[in-house]
Amino acid sequence: MKNHIIRLALAACALCAHASAAEAPLTLPMAIERALAANPGLRAAGREAAAQEGAVNQAGALPNPELELLREGRERGNRTTTAQLGIPVELGGKRAARVDAARQERALALAALDALRAQVRGDTVAAYYDVVAAGERRRLAQELVTLAERATHAAARRADTGKASPLEATRARVAQSSLRIEAIQAARELAAARIRLAALWGGDAATLAVAAPTAIEAPSVPPLAALEARLATAPDLRRALAGVAHRSALARVEESRRMPDVTLIVGTQRESSLERPGEPRRAVVGVSVPLPLFNRNGGAVLESLRRVDKARDELDAERVRLHAALAQAHGHLVAASEEAALIRDEVVPGAEQAYQAANRGYELGKFGLIDVLDAQRTLVQSRHQYLKAVADGYRALADIERLVGPATQENP
Repeated sequence: MKNHIIRLALAACALCAHASAAEAPLTLPMAIERALAANPGLRAAGREAAAQEGAVNQAGALPNPELELLREGRERGNRTTTAQLGIPVELGGKRAARVDAARQERALALAALDALRAQVRGDTVAAYYDVVAAGERRRLAQELVTLAERATHAAARRADTGKASPLEATRARVAQSSLRIEAIQAARELAAARIRLAALWGGDAATLAVAAPTAIEAPSVPPLAALEARLATAPDLRRALAGVAHRSALARVEESRRMPDVTLIVGTQRESSLERPGEPRRAVVGVSVPLPLFNRNGGAVLESLRRVDKARDELDAERVRLHAALAQAHGHLVAASEEAALIRDEVVPGAEQAYQAANRGYELGKFGLIDVLDAQRTLVQSRHQYLKAVADGYRALADIERLVGPATQENP
């Protein structure tokens, strides 16, 4: 009984620890770690890379010898029995070329895994900051609903005292309802953003709590020259390079097949005869060589060489694409950063001051409700524009990380 109680207590402690861990705020490094560890697509790519180990081992295997038994004659007294062993001998460096091709295919799978890791990492960064921006948008929407409630109460008081018409109170309630609708939409966007983030590692979006920063700031802009220098080790470029090496190795395999293999034959022959019952066994030694008269594997060699040229062209195209995409993503990051700074430093403070002044003046009877609603609408739009600029900046930063990879490459 005592042991049973102890086990129950330990289980309860484990459940509490699990619940507290699930409720712990999720930081960006934690989100990246979860995605890289549990993303289903990454697991599948990892299985493919692991499978290539078996392909390398199989490529280095020697061909099996062939045992052949022959019997000539049906009568026991007049019958010849031959047992021979055929040993294939690969010429032209076939085995070395085959092993090299398998190793290059494994390197291609590892490069594809590395490129997918960069893709998942960039998707995680973008999805994480989408959740942060959506959470901030919901918080601002709720704050604006509170401000609208104050304006509605003020309009109702002015209407009750006869200082304003009941129409103003109705307009204030309509404006408050519009902001409540925006708050509902912001909550729905936050839920969708959580689902997209949790889907990267197959997690539960309902228990996802993101550790939002104290202040929503646009990302810093790294120099374009430094990013272009990192393109030399970009995951997609390394995958294209591995594709060229793999195609070149396959071309060497096809070229090695132009040299025919030989088969050494060794064995023994025994002849049973009534006339010579004591006839000894005879050794059988021979060689089998195919004659390359009609098929010298020329078509396969030509095909493999053209595919090498294609892989090199694809490598050049990938370099051009990466440079263009990097310049475009960097331009988006610069524009989003400048826009966010302008809105943060000039537009939002001015909109807040205008709204406070309009609201205060309305309570004192100096301004009409239309002035308050206009100031309120301007404040809402400026804050939403700022959040949109910040979110665009982090999406551009995620695009950059997908292209050049993280600053410190993770090992596959």
